[in-house]
Amino acid sequence: MQLKNKNVLVTGAAGFIGSHLIEDLVKKGAKVKALVRYNSTHNLGNLDFLDKRIKDNIEIYFGDIREMDILAKAMQGTDAVFNLAALVGIPYSYLNPHEVVMTNMVGTLNMLTVARDLGVKKFIQTSTSEVYGSPDNVPIKETDRLKPQSPYSASKIAADSIALSFFYSFSFPVAIIRPFNTYGPRQSARAVIPAIICQALKGDNVKLGSLAPRRDFTFVKDTVEGFIKVCESDKSVGNVINIGTGSDYSIGDAVGIIGEVVGRKLKVIQQTKRIRPSKSEVVRLKADNSKAVKLLNWRPNYTFQQGLRITVDFIRDNPRLYNPKEYAI
Repeated sequence: MQLKNKNVLVTGAAGFIGSHLIEDLVKKGAKVKALVRYNSTHNLGNLDFLDKRIKDNIEIYFGDIREMDILAKAMQGTDAVFNLAALVGIPYSYLNPHEVVMTNMVGTLNMLTVARDLGVKKFIQTSTSEVYGSPDNVPIKETDRLKPQSPYSASKIAADSIALSFFYSFSFPVAIIRPFNTYGPRQSARAVIPAIICQALKGDNVKLGSLAPRRDFTFVKDTVEGFIKVCESDKSVGNVINIGTGSDYSIGDAVGIIGEVVGRKLKVIQQTKRIRPSKSEVVRLKADNSKAVKLLNWRPNYTFQQGLRITVDFIRDNPRLYNPKEYAI
């Protein structure tokens, strides 16, 4: 599917990845509709960072993917749907598993039902590398077993399964993109990279949990290119596709590299409240991205260091968005 002049809906539009995706979709000539979770101030979240010329080309809807009426309204006449709406905080899922499951699983079912009934031509479901849990082997292939080590992970495994069931049961054109540890400008301090950076910009001490877990950190522009290529490719239908660099770094490694970027020798102070339950902590995530290379001709364009420098610049320029003293979940 060529995106120019196509009607496209993005849910989770005010979020970190969603805002970057909308930016690139508008630049490609798509007619973009954005679903933003309702709030009483009509706050547009990360969409406020977009250039006015891009914002002026977005049709915004306020609502929730748990409510089918707003989905039917927003999805009317839509060619492609990118479902990024989700509650993504793993620590938050320990506190509120019911809300996380209802949003991520039932919300996805609602999205798929409405999209099928309205004849949407392509549905891209956003997964997460967290569904793999601590893997038996690395790099991780799409066919490797799934391991729900948190309520968040379980909700996304369920959502992925429901999406694939619509492909098998109804021949509905679903594709599942599975990003690995996306980071970059606009990401909140809930995630580890901005949590480290915002502390490092204020001093030499960084409060963290475990330093041993390893992650495949993927810059947001590379992840967004993956979303677009998944939509454009007919080969992605019925497939789950990893989007990751194929390299991994420990949290301790990330601290050292970020210290080099900001020009500080950082000291880690470990806080118990930031450590996940031992059975829930995912030890290592490293993508086998060969399927993305073969089916989509996708490859990462940014090194970890390049992406970090861009992210540091953003956080330095937007200090009001980050409280280095707060543990965000």
